[in-house]
Amino acid sequence: MEAEFWNQRWALNKIGFHEGETNALLAKYFGQLQLKKNSRIFLPLCGKTRDIAWLLSQDVRIVGIELNQQAVEQLFNELNIKPNITQVGNLQHFSHHNIDIFVGDIFDLSPHTLGSVDAIYDRAALVALPQEMRSQYSTHLIGITNNAPQLLICFEYDQTLMNGPPFSINAIEVERQYADHCDITLINTVEVTNGLRNQIPATESVWILHRKTS
Repeated sequence: MEAEFWNQRWALNKIGFHEGETNALLAKYFGQLQLKKNSRIFLPLCGKTRDIAWLLSQDVRIVGIELNQQAVEQLFNELNIKPNITQVGNLQHFSHHNIDIFVGDIFDLSPHTLGSVDAIYDRAALVALPQEMRSQYSTHLIGITNNAPQLLICFEYDQTLMNGPPFSINAIEVERQYADHCDITLINTVEVTNGLRNQIPATESVWILHRKTS
């Protein structure tokens, strides 16, 4: 998707993709990553997700990237913290104790700028990208994170009934993007209450990805 598309969505407050509370599947299955305290979690295309506040309460550190500056400013306002803001190449860096958020294009984020991460939580990135961008994204994500373990949450529905985003991501697509590098485990699939946009029947699936061992 073009930057203009997402910036317009935020400018018009058309952010139906933003959940007003912690994602229930994150809260239920985060422990599957088996992380130690003070682990650093990467959230690609994070928006101002409430999941960040919940994750911080779990004694982990957060690093994210978001295209829209307004979303990041709202995130820090809602966390009631004042970030330090610096420029890092093409990216802005909003930082505070245990949280680093970069503003800009994820493809401008390098491994050096991102720093070491212990896991990835992707609820909003893969489902936000059209098919022609997903391979570029998954390859870049693996590269900048050194193929860190990943908790991936995706929607699946009849794509003919609704234009994305969010796009429908089924098991075949998850395998297409990650099977060459990761062992993939489906943890659970649940129905989306009232469907997407309160009308489209959909399910939400939780995946755990780990670096291939063989």
